[in-house]
Amino acid sequence: LRPLLRRTLRVFTTDNRIFLGTFAGTDKPLNLVLVNAEEFRLVPMKDNQDGRYVGQVLIPWRLITKIEAD
Repeated sequence: LRPLLRRTLRVFTTDNRIFLGTFAGTDKPLNLVLVNAEEFRLVPMKDNQDGRYVGQVLIPWRLITKIEAD
């Protein structure tokens, strides 16, 4: 995982969300930490379909379905 540090990752979760942010590391159980992250929903929303800035986020490994690196 060290080569991915400070790279932009797109993380897909089981609840149909995508997090786009800079990979900052993991904790002991391998949950991912992203900084400068935005959250997007895969389901259509009635109002705003833009991302929501969430800043720093810890994503539990159990929720991750796919990870893509830019």
